[in-house]
Amino acid sequence: MATAYTPTVTGTGIKAQIQRLGGYLAGMVMPNIGAFIAWGLITALFIPTGWLPDKQFAALVDPIITLLLPVLIGYTGGRMVHGQRGAVVGAVATVGVVVGAKIPMFLGAMILGPLAAYVLKKVDQFTADRTKAGFEMLVDNFTAGIIGGALAVFGVWGVAPIVRQVTSAAGHGVEWLIHHHLLPFASVLIEPAKVLFLNNAVNHGVLGPLGVAEAVNHGKSILFMLESNPGPGLGVLLAYLLFGPKALRPSVPAAIVIQFLGGIHEIYFPYVLMKPRLILASIAGGAAGIGTFMITGAGLVATPSPGSIFAYAAETPKGGWFGVFAGVIVAAAVSFAVGSALLGFGRLAESAEETAEDGTAAAPDESAPESTAGDVERPAARPEPQEA
Repeated sequence: MATAYTPTVTGTGIKAQIQRLGGYLAGMVMPNIGAFIAWGLITALFIPTGWLPDKQFAALVDPIITLLLPVLIGYTGGRMVHGQRGAVVGAVATVGVVVGAKIPMFLGAMILGPLAAYVLKKVDQFTADRTKAGFEMLVDNFTAGIIGGALAVFGVWGVAPIVRQVTSAAGHGVEWLIHHHLLPFASVLIEPAKVLFLNNAVNHGVLGPLGVAEAVNHGKSILFMLESNPGPGLGVLLAYLLFGPKALRPSVPAAIVIQFLGGIHEIYFPYVLMKPRLILASIAGGAAGIGTFMITGAGLVATPSPGSIFAYAAETPKGGWFGVFAGVIVAAAVSFAVGSALLGFGRLAESAEETAEDGTAAAPDESAPESTAGDVERPAARPEPQEA
């Protein structure tokens, strides 16, 4: 699959398969970046720790993050697989994983939206030549409704518990590293979990309670900074700004403002999904930041929410400024350096663009699923019966 955000990947090796998967996941998220930005601005402004706290406006935060954004992702994923019909069924099925969930079900939406559209696509192929003339609309509506409803129920019963188990496993892994004094290695679990939108579950479900217990005894805790450090995300975005694909660079400055100043880390996750190897930059930056926090004895008095540099400043105990800001700066610098190297310091993006202009890499992928808004949603009309 190739979109404006994810150029065609050639080859059949493991690297190519990972790039296709990352591109597919990013393709579900990137068209909805505007919605993420809207949510980020509302969150940064109106939550109790925001710039303009307002209880009435802050009520928008939870419905957008737990319902609207997952449904948009499921809708987009379904559209990529089977056009508008797939988009509708993908959105309906996604509601099944978000109902009753206490965490944002982005991962569940990325699974169930395309799955529902794929099932509908196969059913459409089966019924296309078996539906009598005049009954097409009836069959189309009922198959879409039945499949959407069935997979919504399956989402509640099957997919949502699996995603919750994945979240719980990530949290237990981080907790084990903490108890065994291997904090820098916690980034190996935390950063991939963040990119899969499990950041809130890891931070508030595991690190937050442990940090509160430590802060009660010592007045501060490093655990508040393991997931919330804005440095790794800043470094990745800066690498994208200077060395990423030219088509994406104009979107990066706004993402930097929202991520670093507003504390909405979700804004940079799609950039990592587009280039999965950049997760190594996030891990390296996170580990470097945690190591710096440990060496300097840094800690915060409470969970920074959201994880912006301003929240860090507000939660820093007296006399602890150097260690806290040093950890953020080191994390950003390491993440930027590793990310820039992984992006080939711009050479990879330029060579890809030149190849695409030559037409050698822009050829459509024959094995890619049907996608985009312009695709025909139903198989071609039946051929006219031939004369004997």
